[in-house]
Amino acid sequence: MANESVFTRYAGNPILGPRDLPGANSIFNSAVVPFRGKYAGVFRVDGQDGTSELHAGFSHDGISWKIDPHRIRMTGWLPDSGTSGFGYDPRVTQFGRDYYVTWCYYPAAGPCIGLGVTRDFVKFRQVCPIMFPYNRNAVMFPRRINGKFAALHRPSDKGHTPFGDIYYAESSDLVHWGNHRCVMQATGYWQGTKIGAGPAPIEIAEGWLLIYHGVRQTCSGMVYCAFGAILDRGKPWKVKYRTKPYLLAPTELYETSGDVPNVVFPNAAILDKKTGVISLYYGAADTCVGLATGKLRDLVAFIKKNSM
Repeated sequence: MANESVFTRYAGNPILGPRDLPGANSIFNSAVVPFRGKYAGVFRVDGQDGTSELHAGFSHDGISWKIDPHRIRMTGWLPDSGTSGFGYDPRVTQFGRDYYVTWCYYPAAGPCIGLGVTRDFVKFRQVCPIMFPYNRNAVMFPRRINGKFAALHRPSDKGHTPFGDIYYAESSDLVHWGNHRCVMQATGYWQGTKIGAGPAPIEIAEGWLLIYHGVRQTCSGMVYCAFGAILDRGKPWKVKYRTKPYLLAPTELYETSGDVPNVVFPNAAILDKKTGVISLYYGAADTCVGLATGKLRDLVAFIKKNSM
Protein backbone atom coordinates (compact mmCIF):
# COMPACT_ATOMS: atom_id res chain seq x y z
CA MET A 1 0.00 0.00 0.00
CA ALA A 2 1.59 3.27 -1.13
CA ASN A 3 1.42 6.55 0.75
CA GLU A 4 2.30 10.21 0.27
CA SER A 5 5.55 10.14 2.26
CA VAL A 6 7.73 11.19 -0.70
CA PHE A 7 6.60 14.83 -0.64
CA THR A 8 5.98 17.02 2.39
CA ARG A 9 3.82 20.09 1.98
CA TYR A 10 5.26 23.45 2.98
CA ALA A 11 3.77 24.45 6.32
CA GLY A 12 2.97 27.95 5.03
CA ASN A 13 0.92 26.77 2.05
CA PRO A 14 -0.49 28.20 -0.07
CA ILE A 15 2.48 30.36 -1.00
CA LEU A 16 0.53 32.40 -3.57
CA GLY A 17 -3.11 33.27 -4.05
CA PRO A 18 -5.50 36.04 -5.10
CA ARG A 19 -4.54 38.10 -2.06
CA ASP A 20 -1.10 38.64 -3.59
CA LEU A 21 -2.21 40.75 -6.56
CA PRO A 22 -4.97 43.38 -6.63
CA GLY A 23 -7.73 42.48 -9.07
CA ALA A 24 -6.83 38.78 -9.14
CA ASN A 25 -9.51 36.17 -8.70
CA SER A 26 -6.87 33.44 -8.50
CA ILE A 27 -3.17 32.72 -9.06
CA PHE A 28 -2.40 29.08 -9.80
CA ASN A 29 -0.88 26.54 -12.24
CA SER A 30 2.34 28.53 -12.49
CA ALA A 31 5.96 27.67 -13.31
CA VAL A 32 9.19 28.84 -11.67
CA VAL A 33 12.93 28.29 -12.20
CA PRO A 34 16.20 29.26 -10.52
CA PHE A 35 17.36 32.58 -11.95
CA ARG A 36 20.55 34.54 -11.28
CA GLY A 37 20.96 33.11 -7.81
CA LYS A 38 17.32 33.71 -6.99
CA TYR A 39 14.04 32.67 -8.67
CA ALA A 40 11.81 33.81 -11.51
CA GLY A 41 8.64 32.49 -13.05
CA VAL A 42 5.57 32.85 -15.20
CA PHE A 43 2.26 32.83 -13.37
CA ARG A 44 -1.30 32.21 -14.37
CA VAL A 45 -3.43 35.07 -13.09
CA ASP A 46 -7.19 34.88 -13.59
CA GLY A 47 -8.74 38.31 -13.11
CA GLN A 48 -11.96 39.36 -11.50
CA ASP A 49 -12.99 40.44 -15.01
CA GLY A 50 -12.78 36.85 -16.26
CA THR A 51 -9.44 37.10 -18.08
CA SER A 52 -6.63 34.52 -17.92
CA GLU A 53 -3.23 36.17 -18.24
CA LEU A 54 0.46 35.36 -17.94
CA HIS A 55 2.44 37.48 -15.48
CA ALA A 56 6.15 37.40 -14.65
CA GLY A 57 7.33 37.24 -11.06
CA PHE A 58 10.51 37.19 -8.97
CA SER A 59 11.50 35.82 -5.58
CA HIS A 60 14.62 35.71 -3.42
CA ASP A 61 13.72 32.40 -1.77
CA GLY A 62 11.17 30.68 -4.02
CA ILE A 63 8.43 31.22 -1.43
CA SER A 64 7.72 34.94 -1.18
CA TRP A 65 6.90 36.33 -4.62
CA LYS A 66 6.51 39.74 -6.24
CA ILE A 67 4.20 39.39 -9.23
CA ASP A 68 4.22 42.02 -11.97
CA PRO A 69 0.72 43.57 -11.96
CA HIS A 70 0.87 43.91 -15.75
CA ARG A 71 0.53 40.90 -18.01
CA ILE A 72 3.44 39.77 -20.17
CA ARG A 73 3.49 41.50 -23.56
CA MET A 74 5.40 39.59 -26.18
CA THR A 75 7.04 40.58 -29.45
CA GLY A 76 6.88 38.28 -32.47
CA TRP A 77 9.72 35.89 -33.27
CA LEU A 78 8.76 35.70 -36.94
CA PRO A 79 7.46 38.47 -39.27
CA ASP A 80 3.69 38.80 -38.97
CA SER A 81 3.53 36.17 -36.24
CA GLY A 82 0.75 36.65 -33.71
CA THR A 83 1.49 37.26 -30.05
CA SER A 84 -0.47 36.80 -26.88
CA GLY A 85 0.00 37.55 -23.20
CA PHE A 86 -3.31 35.86 -22.58
CA GLY A 87 -3.47 32.19 -21.75
CA TYR A 88 -2.97 29.76 -18.94
CA ASP A 89 -1.08 26.85 -17.36
CA PRO A 90 2.49 27.87 -18.28
CA ARG A 91 5.59 25.71 -17.98
CA VAL A 92 9.13 27.10 -18.04
CA THR A 93 12.22 25.18 -19.18
CA GLN A 94 15.76 26.50 -18.86
CA PHE A 95 17.71 25.72 -22.02
CA GLY A 96 21.23 27.17 -21.78
CA ARG A 97 20.86 30.95 -21.48
CA ASP A 98 17.28 30.85 -22.72
CA TYR A 99 14.10 30.14 -20.82
CA TYR A 100 11.32 28.61 -22.91
CA VAL A 101 7.74 29.20 -21.86
CA THR A 102 4.93 26.97 -23.10
CA TRP A 103 1.28 27.69 -22.35
CA CYS A 104 -2.24 27.18 -23.68
CA TYR A 105 -4.13 29.96 -25.43
CA TYR A 106 -6.92 30.54 -27.97
CA PRO A 107 -5.73 32.37 -31.11
CA ALA A 108 -8.76 31.30 -33.19
CA ALA A 109 -10.46 27.93 -33.51
CA GLY A 110 -9.62 26.52 -30.11
CA PRO A 111 -6.93 25.83 -27.53
CA CYS A 112 -3.39 25.46 -28.84
CA ILE A 113 0.15 25.69 -27.45
CA GLY A 114 2.23 28.84 -27.57
CA LEU A 115 5.99 29.00 -27.19
CA GLY A 116 7.87 32.03 -25.94
CA VAL A 117 11.50 32.69 -25.04
CA THR A 118 13.13 35.08 -22.58
CA ARG A 119 16.49 35.65 -20.96
CA ASP A 120 15.46 38.12 -18.28
CA PHE A 121 11.73 37.54 -17.62
CA VAL A 122 11.13 41.11 -18.71
CA LYS A 123 11.29 40.88 -22.50
CA PHE A 124 9.57 37.90 -24.13
CA ARG A 125 9.47 36.82 -27.77
CA GLN A 126 6.74 34.51 -29.00
CA VAL A 127 7.29 31.86 -31.64
CA CYS A 128 4.26 30.81 -33.68
CA PRO A 129 1.83 28.24 -32.18
CA ILE A 130 3.75 24.97 -31.96
CA MET A 131 0.85 22.58 -31.31
CA PHE A 132 -2.28 23.49 -33.22
CA PRO A 133 -5.86 23.09 -32.00
CA TYR A 134 -6.75 21.25 -30.06
CA ASN A 135 -4.02 20.97 -27.44
CA ARG A 136 -3.81 22.05 -23.79
CA ASN A 137 -0.58 20.86 -22.14
CA ALA A 138 3.03 21.09 -23.29
CA VAL A 139 6.52 21.32 -21.81
CA MET A 140 9.96 21.31 -23.44
CA PHE A 141 12.96 19.18 -22.50
CA PRO A 142 15.97 21.14 -21.16
CA ARG A 143 18.32 19.98 -23.92
CA ARG A 144 18.21 18.57 -27.44
CA ILE A 145 17.30 14.91 -27.82
CA ASN A 146 19.09 13.21 -30.70
CA GLY A 147 19.96 16.64 -32.10
CA LYS A 148 16.38 17.97 -31.97
CA PHE A 149 14.37 20.21 -29.67
CA ALA A 150 11.86 18.01 -27.88
CA ALA A 151 8.57 18.48 -26.06
CA LEU A 152 5.76 16.56 -24.42
CA HIS A 153 2.19 17.58 -25.23
CA ARG A 154 -1.43 16.50 -24.82
CA PRO A 155 -3.99 16.63 -27.68
CA SER A 156 -7.35 17.92 -26.51
CA ASP A 157 -10.73 19.14 -27.70
CA LYS A 158 -12.72 22.39 -27.47
CA GLY A 159 -14.17 21.62 -24.07
CA HIS A 160 -12.86 20.47 -20.71
CA THR A 161 -11.32 17.40 -22.34
CA PRO A 162 -12.73 14.19 -20.86
CA PHE A 163 -9.77 12.30 -22.38
CA GLY A 164 -6.04 12.77 -22.97
CA ASP A 165 -2.71 10.99 -23.43
CA ILE A 166 0.87 12.31 -23.40
CA TYR A 167 2.72 12.59 -26.73
CA TYR A 168 6.32 13.36 -27.70
CA ALA A 169 7.24 15.74 -30.53
CA GLU A 170 10.48 17.13 -31.94
CA SER A 171 11.68 20.11 -33.96
CA SER A 172 14.83 21.34 -35.71
CA ASP A 173 13.97 25.04 -35.49
CA LEU A 174 11.31 25.50 -32.75
CA VAL A 175 8.78 26.40 -35.47
CA HIS A 176 8.04 23.12 -37.23
CA TRP A 177 7.11 20.27 -34.89
CA GLY A 178 6.41 16.67 -35.82
CA ASN A 179 7.36 13.00 -35.55
CA HIS A 180 4.77 12.66 -32.79
CA ARG A 181 4.88 9.52 -30.66
CA CYS A 182 2.55 8.37 -27.92
CA VAL A 183 4.43 8.25 -24.62
CA MET A 184 1.73 6.96 -22.31
CA GLN A 185 -2.02 6.72 -22.10
CA ALA A 186 -4.57 7.39 -19.40
CA THR A 187 -5.16 4.17 -17.49
CA GLY A 188 -6.06 2.81 -14.08
CA TYR A 189 -8.16 4.22 -11.28
CA TRP A 190 -6.65 7.60 -10.36
CA GLN A 191 -5.35 8.46 -13.84
CA GLY A 192 -7.90 6.73 -16.03
CA THR A 193 -9.64 9.80 -17.48
CA LYS A 194 -6.68 11.84 -18.77
CA ILE A 195 -3.04 12.63 -18.08
CA GLY A 196 -0.75 15.54 -18.94
CA ALA A 197 2.91 16.44 -18.55
CA GLY A 198 3.76 18.73 -15.67
CA PRO A 199 7.16 20.30 -14.93
CA ALA A 200 10.09 20.21 -17.34
CA PRO A 201 11.62 16.72 -17.28
CA ILE A 202 14.70 16.39 -15.05
CA GLU A 203 17.66 14.38 -16.31
CA ILE A 204 18.78 11.78 -13.78
CA ALA A 205 20.98 8.67 -13.87
CA GLU A 206 18.05 6.45 -14.87
CA GLY A 207 16.83 8.72 -17.71
CA TRP A 208 14.26 11.53 -17.53
CA LEU A 209 12.23 12.10 -14.40
CA LEU A 210 8.72 13.27 -15.30
CA ILE A 211 6.14 14.47 -12.82
CA TYR A 212 2.70 14.61 -14.42
CA HIS A 213 -0.96 14.99 -13.51
CA GLY A 214 -3.59 12.29 -13.77
CA VAL A 215 -7.34 12.67 -13.52
CA ARG A 216 -10.08 10.48 -12.12
CA GLN A 217 -13.71 11.11 -13.04
CA THR A 218 -16.09 10.86 -10.10
CA CYS A 219 -19.81 11.40 -9.69
CA SER A 220 -19.10 14.86 -8.26
CA GLY A 221 -16.42 15.93 -10.76
CA MET A 222 -12.81 15.38 -11.71
CA VAL A 223 -10.00 14.77 -9.20
CA TYR A 224 -6.46 15.82 -10.21
CA CYS A 225 -3.42 14.16 -8.60
CA ALA A 226 0.35 14.19 -9.18
CA PHE A 227 2.20 11.10 -10.46
CA GLY A 228 5.76 10.22 -11.46
CA ALA A 229 7.49 8.41 -14.30
CA ILE A 230 10.99 7.75 -15.61
CA LEU A 231 11.48 7.94 -19.37
CA ASP A 232 14.32 6.49 -21.43
CA ARG A 233 17.21 8.94 -21.88
CA GLY A 234 17.71 8.53 -25.64
CA LYS A 235 14.14 7.59 -26.50
CA PRO A 236 11.93 9.58 -24.09
CA TRP A 237 8.77 8.24 -25.71
CA LYS A 238 9.60 4.94 -24.00
CA VAL A 239 8.47 4.63 -20.39
CA LYS A 240 10.76 2.70 -18.04
CA TYR A 241 8.74 3.20 -14.85
CA ARG A 242 5.41 4.81 -14.06
CA THR A 243 3.62 5.07 -10.73
CA LYS A 244 0.27 3.45 -10.25
CA PRO A 245 -0.44 5.27 -6.95
CA TYR A 246 -0.30 9.03 -6.79
CA LEU A 247 2.48 11.14 -5.30
CA LEU A 248 0.17 13.89 -4.09
CA ALA A 249 -3.62 14.00 -3.96
CA PRO A 250 -5.92 16.88 -2.93
CA THR A 251 -6.42 16.49 0.81
CA GLU A 252 -5.81 19.94 2.29
CA LEU A 253 -8.55 22.56 2.39
CA TYR A 254 -6.81 24.82 -0.15
CA GLU A 255 -6.64 21.81 -2.53
CA THR A 256 -10.17 20.53 -2.02
CA SER A 257 -11.98 23.87 -1.92
CA GLY A 258 -11.70 26.63 -4.53
CA ASP A 259 -12.84 27.60 -8.02
CA VAL A 260 -12.31 23.98 -9.11
CA PRO A 261 -12.30 21.64 -6.09
CA ASN A 262 -10.01 18.63 -5.68
CA VAL A 263 -7.04 19.68 -7.82
CA VAL A 264 -3.30 19.13 -7.40
CA PHE A 265 -1.75 20.28 -10.69
CA PRO A 266 2.10 20.13 -10.82
CA ASN A 267 3.75 22.80 -12.99
CA ALA A 268 7.35 23.18 -11.80
CA ALA A 269 10.01 21.08 -10.10
CA ILE A 270 13.39 22.42 -9.00
CA LEU A 271 16.18 20.01 -8.06
CA ASP A 272 18.86 21.24 -5.66
CA LYS A 273 21.80 19.13 -6.79
CA LYS A 274 23.74 19.79 -3.58
CA THR A 275 21.04 18.53 -1.23
CA GLY A 276 19.11 16.24 -3.58
CA VAL A 277 15.87 17.98 -2.61
CA ILE A 278 13.11 18.54 -5.19
CA SER A 279 10.78 21.50 -4.70
CA LEU A 280 7.45 20.84 -6.41
CA TYR A 281 5.18 23.78 -7.24
CA TYR A 282 1.57 22.97 -8.00
CA GLY A 283 -1.77 24.61 -8.59
CA ALA A 284 -4.33 23.94 -5.88
CA ALA A 285 -8.08 23.92 -6.57
CA ASP A 286 -7.53 26.33 -9.51
CA THR A 287 -7.15 29.10 -6.93
CA CYS A 288 -3.67 29.20 -5.40
CA VAL A 289 -0.12 27.80 -5.54
CA GLY A 290 1.19 25.12 -3.20
CA LEU A 291 4.74 23.91 -2.54
CA ALA A 292 5.96 20.48 -1.49
CA THR A 293 9.48 19.09 -1.09
CA GLY A 294 11.03 15.65 -1.17
CA LYS A 295 14.31 13.83 -1.72
CA LEU A 296 15.17 12.81 -5.28
CA ARG A 297 16.40 9.38 -4.14
CA ASP A 298 13.11 8.73 -2.33
CA LEU A 299 11.08 9.80 -5.34
CA VAL A 300 13.05 7.59 -7.74
CA ALA A 301 12.78 4.64 -5.36
CA PHE A 302 9.02 5.21 -4.99
CA ILE A 303 8.49 5.31 -8.77
CA LYS A 304 10.46 2.10 -9.29
CA LYS A 305 8.81 0.25 -6.42
CA ASN A 306 5.27 1.28 -7.37
CA SER A 307 5.51 1.08 -11.15
CA MET A 308 2.46 -0.23 -12.96
